[in-house]
Amino acid sequence: MTQSIDQLHLLILNVGLAIHNADWNWKNVSSPFTRLYYVTEGTARIILPSGVQELLPNHLYLIPSFTTHSYSCEAHFSHYYLHIYEDHQSEVSILEDYNFPVEIPAGDLELPLIKRLCQINPTMHLPQSDPTSYDNNPTLIKSIIKNKQRDFYDKVESRGIVYQLMARFLKNAKPKIETNDDRIQKALSYIRKNIYQKIEIDSLAEISCLSKDHFIRLFKKEVNNTPLQYINQKRIEKAQLILITDNMSIKNIAYLLGYEDQSYFNRLFKKLTGLTPQQYKDTYKS
Repeated sequence: MTQSIDQLHLLILNVGLAIHNADWNWKNVSSPFTRLYYVTEGTARIILPSGVQELLPNHLYLIPSFTTHSYSCEAHFSHYYLHIYEDHQSEVSILEDYNFPVEIPAGDLELPLIKRLCQINPTMHLPQSDPTSYDNNPTLIKSIIKNKQRDFYDKVESRGIVYQLMARFLKNAKPKIETNDDRIQKALSYIRKNIYQKIEIDSLAEISCLSKDHFIRLFKKEVNNTPLQYINQKRIEKAQLILITDNMSIKNIAYLLGYEDQSYFNRLFKKLTGLTPQQYKDTYKS
């Protein structure tokens, strides 16, 4: 893992303790933030695209952003929850670019750390556990604002705790795109850092010290996508996040991401997500 810690900009949206009695049964949940759970008592299940994950006491669990999943709880179950948001203005998104283990056993430090996080962020707990009550545009914006308005010393301590918790998962995380060719790695890094700028394939080839045709062939071999497909994929992922967490117009989002033709942006967005930008935004309105 070659990323710098300076590239990791994590914000806490929500943190707290949830106690359930067969009432944690939400279907088809998908959010623009990462969920981290610490189970204290009982058992429940999360139905993920990769299969069913049993939740056990004294274990930590991580659900990446934009992962459609469901919950199943048939008895008493309690857990601490932590919702982590990675600012869309960051140059890179480590949480999005890596595959993390879903489950890891907890050590001696994790529970005291999470309890401390709750203690210094008492206003960031969820009043309800139903995802529709907090997983919407107005509530997300309020949570982001609340995060940024906290005292500086609370921000420092909170971020330190989140780093420690995420470090446990990062230890066994692997890049979603593993390339053995440094030339392609340079191109990937350039794309992520300049996702809001105009990116020319000729420039990427030059950065990689390859002819354009050779670069395109090698990129597709390493990444399993053409350079243009990869750029569009990353831009639409950014668009999804901005649509949910910002009041920016769809036209301005398209321009921000380098699409001068909004109609093309709309078609591309629907092709990759199954919804138009407006339909996607509407699903997160309160």
